Amino acid sequence: MDARAKKSSQIQEELEEKMAIKIDSKIVGYEVVTDKPEKKETTPSGADVIHMRPPLARPEMLEGVTYKVKTPLSEHALYITLNDILVNAGTDQERRQPFEIFINSKNMENFAWIVALTRVISAVFRSGGDASFLVEELRGVFDPRGGYFKPGGKYMPSLVAEIGECIENHLKRIGLIKTEAPPPELVEKREQAAAAGLTGTRNCPKCSQLSMVKLDGCDTCLECGYSKCG
Repeated sequence: MDARAKKSSQIQEELEEKMAIKIDSKIVGYEVVTDKPEKKETTPSGADVIHMRPPLARPEMLEGVTYKVKTPLSEHALYITLNDILVNAGTDQERRQPFEIFINSKNMENFAWIVALTRVISAVFRSGGDASFLVEELRGVFDPRGGYFKPGGKYMPSLVAEIGECIENHLKRIGLIKTEAPPPELVEKREQAAAAGLTGTRNCPKCSQLSMVKLDGCDTCLECGYSKCG
């Protein structure tokens, strides 16, 4: 072995001795260490990533209520079932929260979009957040063919709005929406109309209810308080 080869062999032996580490305990895990900086995941816009909460797991049994809804659009009624889940059981924050919705009817005309709607609404319920916004969204849907009047004169702009009102009534029933008393000004207008024997004969441009009367020369809604006079 020439001098150059011998020197190279000595250097290699010295490196092996420096790199060798004696391990006295059992290896239970490992990780790869590199000199490269950690790569962080970012969105194309550079915005922070928001992690959504996982959907609530469905228990084996849920309690619910089925509402019968009859409309002039069909001779067959809608049966709307809302099942609730109990969250924060045994604490001061215990409450019932809607978990899923089912709609059934003998009328199959609207079957496809009703099934799609119930699946979307159920997905919102299972996200565990506040679902009360659904009420306004659904009640704001107007049928281009026109709505209908319910018994008592209440106007319903669409079948979707009817479903929204049913959800609203259920949320009130379980305490997620508080029933607020009408403002004193509206109560006074209703009492004034009742004393004069006035009943609504026209639809309100704001809430669409058949509740517009003329009070003191001004068109006024006895349902929401809308007035053309401000």
